[in-house]
Amino acid sequence: MNAGALRRPRSLTHDVVEALSRRIREGSLVPGEKLPTEAEIMEEFGVSRTVVREANSRLQAAGLVATRHGVGTFVVGTGDSAAFRVSPDQLATLQDVVAVLELRIGVETESAALAAARRSPEQLQSMRQALQAFTSAVQEGRDAVGPDFQFHLEIARATQNQRFVDLMTTLGGMMIPRARLEPPGPLTPEREAYLRRVNAEHESIVEAIARQDPEAARAAMRTHLVNSRERRRVAAGGE
Repeated sequence: MNAGALRRPRSLTHDVVEALSRRIREGSLVPGEKLPTEAEIMEEFGVSRTVVREANSRLQAAGLVATRHGVGTFVVGTGDSAAFRVSPDQLATLQDVVAVLELRIGVETESAALAAARRSPEQLQSMRQALQAFTSAVQEGRDAVGPDFQFHLEIARATQNQRFVDLMTTLGGMMIPRARLEPPGPLTPEREAYLRRVNAEHESIVEAIARQDPEAARAAMRTHLVNSRERRRVAAGGE
């Protein structure tokens, strides 16, 4: 009995890790999405706070989640792309973020073109839903990073090429520049205007994909990401 009691916490932690890992890999929890709170996980699984924290540590070690202190724990990937991973500490400076944006310019311009050629009506609807979630977040003064990432992930899915999806989920929500360089805070008029410009660029991408125009989709995505890069540089006082 005593040996069983010693094994019980380890088993409970394993159960929580397995359950949350499965949700991430199956897409119930997507990159950029915030995990339930410690209290919510404790209630759902009937475990202690110690078990939840140990499970969270294991998920972080597996590359599935990352914790933003004072904000929460977020899904960053499926853990299946160990050969290439960008961790939060690799996105600490403007130069780091610009480097990821340059990678995204190379990858996502082609992703948008393929999505325009191959997307299904259902995938187009998923893009529009992510765009609406972004719009609602801006209008309500909420953090729009999650819907922003989801929008780009839906485009990757519409390529019908899993490798684009794998790369996007590896980058996770941290690939959105303001997720790393802008601290959370109230929505100022300047910040709202900035997010509305981003949203207008998103709409241009969606409309090109809806028309099934690969060249227009490629150009719209490139414009969006180049603008993001330049906005980062201007915000930092660069050229």
